[in-house]
Amino acid sequence: MALTEEVNRVAALFEYGPEDLNKGVKEYIRQMNEGLEKQGTMLSQIPTYVTNVPNGTEKGTYLAVDLGGTNFRVCSIVLHGNHTFSLQQSKVAVPRTLMEAKKATDLFSFLAKQIEAFLKEHHSEHFEAHQQKGLGSKEFFDLGFTFSFPVNQIGINKGKLMRWTKGFDIDEAIGQDVCGLLQVEIDALNLPVRVAALVNDTVGTLMARSYTSPGTTKTLIGAIFGTGTNGAYVEKLDKVTKMKDIAAAEGEASYDRSTGLMVINSEWGSFDNALNVLPNTPYDVDLDKESVNPGIQMFEKRVSGMFLGEILRRALLALYQNDEEVALFKDTSSADNDTSSTTTVANDSALYKQWGIDTSFLSIVEEDHSDHLRITKQTLELQLGVSAPSTEDCVAVKTLVHAIGKRAARLSAVALAGVVIGTDKLKESDEPVDIGVDGSLVEYYPGFEDYIREAFREIEGIGADEKRIRIGLAKDGSGLGAALIALVAANKAA
Repeated sequence: MALTEEVNRVAALFEYGPEDLNKGVKEYIRQMNEGLEKQGTMLSQIPTYVTNVPNGTEKGTYLAVDLGGTNFRVCSIVLHGNHTFSLQQSKVAVPRTLMEAKKATDLFSFLAKQIEAFLKEHHSEHFEAHQQKGLGSKEFFDLGFTFSFPVNQIGINKGKLMRWTKGFDIDEAIGQDVCGLLQVEIDALNLPVRVAALVNDTVGTLMARSYTSPGTTKTLIGAIFGTGTNGAYVEKLDKVTKMKDIAAAEGEASYDRSTGLMVINSEWGSFDNALNVLPNTPYDVDLDKESVNPGIQMFEKRVSGMFLGEILRRALLALYQNDEEVALFKDTSSADNDTSSTTTVANDSALYKQWGIDTSFLSIVEEDHSDHLRITKQTLELQLGVSAPSTEDCVAVKTLVHAIGKRAARLSAVALAGVVIGTDKLKESDEPVDIGVDGSLVEYYPGFEDYIREAFREIEGIGADEKRIRIGLAKDGSGLGAALIALVAANKAA
């Protein structure tokens, strides 16, 4: 019984009740508006220069490429105009030598050659006609470029690389416009392709959901809850008052002002880095101290899949190393006859290793409703090297898993509700408010959306209107979404 009491005490540290929720939403809206007014705020609120979202009636053929890390993907997407589309794609690994090339040309020339090979295979007639005769600009394919590295976006198809991540290191490219670098190499090969848009994956998620969602309601938010978390949403252009400051610093960008809208990339992983309202357990504190970026991305460190397993690991390890008789994995009472000896943890157990527990472990445990939590016992033995865990141990683990996962979902609701309330979307009409989501947490973690909806019902400004919020999966933001942003950019240019 003593172990149960201690575990419940630790689990209670992760409770995020209605009062906390509402404080969080109010603070999110405050930081959201602050980020629209000026640069250098916790919520970056980056203008994307995308000024419209699709409604599912759009038609045409568009290209999309995705440099998301060690692979490069090329797609062509045919929009059928009835919320459906067809897609062809190819994927190739980026050679290690090109990830650390001396010249930016080496990498971007390689990317352009992959586009050329794709056109030869899937659009050979168009490719050959262009090569032989040259075609008018209307015969060019518009391309959306998903570039998953930090950029300072200064136009719908302009963005200067701030720094490389994910193992890339090409000094010459830093500070340069990545769309321009790619276009130069495309032109050198005389390809019928125009780089029309630079794409953030959350914006792509928003666009993909808006095209495929049922009915005529346009999507308000595109959100990713996976390894990391971020969201993009549609804002009224007149609220983005910092556009004047950006224009003064970077020069006036060309974008369509007639819609009165602007898609904003919130970068909400950095919400409340100052910890004004975010919960903060000893396990959160230690995780942050030993992370590669202490003091930043504090929201992400409590919500995203990359961190939930590590929070759990630290809580379990603290309970296991407890000197008291209540220590986890050391129960010798064996009321359920699981074992008559003290439970042991292998010396090389993942329990001792930073990032040793993956969030998939939490999903397995959360979903376990077997007798005596048999599946959790097997998972503890296989993944953590715990020999003969008792049922009491398994109940303790499940209690902590549930507390950590539920807190992540309720915090996710803070960001989503902040945008819904901050944009007055529920008040503007009786139509549903549509949210597109992607990522392993929201797709696979048991009950994640249910916990979000439970939180919505407790938030002032939503409450019973939770039923009007529609949440749907939006797959392939870097393909379909990127193509749709290219379409918006092409329409603006036309």
